[in-house]
Amino acid sequence: MRLWRRALRCVAFVSLGVSLCPSARADPSKLSPEYGYNYGEIETARAAGTAGATRTFSNSLTALFMNPANLAAVRVYHIGAFAQIWPEASRQSYGVGAVDSVVSSARVAGGVGATWNFQDLDGVARKSTDIRFGLAYPISDQFFLGLGGHYMWLSEDGVGPLRTSLASSGLPDKKIVRGITFDAGATLRASKNISFSVVGTNLNNPDHGFQPTSVAGGAGLAFGDFSGEADLVVDFTSWDRTTLRPMVGLEGLFVDHLGTRLGYRYDDGQKNHTLAAGVAWVDKAFDVDLGLHRTVTGEGATAIVVGFAYHLESTGLTPSPDGI
Repeated sequence: MRLWRRALRCVAFVSLGVSLCPSARADPSKLSPEYGYNYGEIETARAAGTAGATRTFSNSLTALFMNPANLAAVRVYHIGAFAQIWPEASRQSYGVGAVDSVVSSARVAGGVGATWNFQDLDGVARKSTDIRFGLAYPISDQFFLGLGGHYMWLSEDGVGPLRTSLASSGLPDKKIVRGITFDAGATLRASKNISFSVVGTNLNNPDHGFQPTSVAGGAGLAFGDFSGEADLVVDFTSWDRTTLRPMVGLEGLFVDHLGTRLGYRYDDGQKNHTLAAGVAWVDKAFDVDLGLHRTVTGEGATAIVVGFAYHLESTGLTPSPDGI
């Protein structure tokens, strides 16, 4: 409980640090709601800094949200918190989570997280809560399988681009989405340098854009402290046709502590290009991350994500990753 209180205090600190509050009054967003919703994806700072290209090399909290198989890719016990700010979309998201691949003697890894989203409260007034969980198992030192799920409830109590209507405003004072969906992922470390992944999201097909069904594949190349990854997301339900989102990300670690990230993504549905960048300070006991991305064509949309993770395995309170 003490550790969870630390994580919650981190969320409060982040929200105060950017001087934003979900209850503050502002003009309605001029962007379409789809921009700020970001297909319901929960981005950590690492994911934001690589434009989402993290399905192959993700770990820790990023694996919980991007590829559950990678919960078993490294031996860690992390708790953390993050905040997302989308200024033009008037959206804020705050989350906490914990992942553990150390404690289980059977090497089963698991994670759980919760995210609270507030989007355009003076316009469409979209609010949602996303509870995320995942389990993973290393079939071998090179092959990992994972299953995940998210229970989400979402409401829209405001006025959208079409003013008051079912299509634009949802159902005031009622949840228009409430249910559970499932994910599955697999990652193969084909060699010391080359890795591949495949991830299916919302595979039980709720058949709406709030929880879109998609399949993604990724390929990554790593050399020491530097890596590059390319992902392709095939989205079946966000639009009235199947759309693609190709993305690439680069990561590097300097002087054993300073992480840097760059990324690019093309969105076939919204027909825009996005550039991303991020930095992180990585220590044995904790890491602090900042990631951002910005569309460079079409309607301008910016996302800023900050995060903090505490490495519980470094305290000696859990079994060591080597089982000693």
